[in-house]
Amino acid sequence: MDAHADDPTEVLGFTMVDIQGEPQPLEAYRGRVVMFVNVASKCGLTPQYKGLEGLYEKYKDRGLVILGFPANDFAGQEPGTDKEILEFCTGKYDVTFPMFSKICVKGEEREALYDKLSKAMADQGGEPSWNFTKYLVDRTGHVVRRFDPKTAPDDASLIQQVEELLDQPAPEAQDKPA
Repeated sequence: MDAHADDPTEVLGFTMVDIQGEPQPLEAYRGRVVMFVNVASKCGLTPQYKGLEGLYEKYKDRGLVILGFPANDFAGQEPGTDKEILEFCTGKYDVTFPMFSKICVKGEEREALYDKLSKAMADQGGEPSWNFTKYLVDRTGHVVRRFDPKTAPDDASLIQQVEELLDQPAPEAQDKPA
């Protein structure tokens, strides 16, 4: 269920299942800059895990969090179980950013979160076109940008957008008197 169904670009109203099988309210990430990425273990773009982890390590103390959502929607490139996916991404790429249970990110079966991300970013390409499509969400929980799969985590335009969003005050800071 979407706690912010009335706002077409607010995407932190969902509770998703993490890769360990535990419910995780996305509301916990409010006040941070969030990057949603649909990931896969057997894709030509899979080495982006390394770049995503580097981006996370560089900016996590400033408020960036990357959320990985494994999906088997593109050429069967994520066939593993959640356990196998976790072992792969932590064992091969030392991933420490939060990972979630495998979901569907496109078409009629797509998860409600990705339905909302896709519709909110329709003018920027909409639903994921392949593995490693990236959606950037500001500190208030609103999706503001979609990056194509081939946009590397160290791409200058992506870094610039992340830094601009990180420079914005967290919602709590906006509410406090000066």
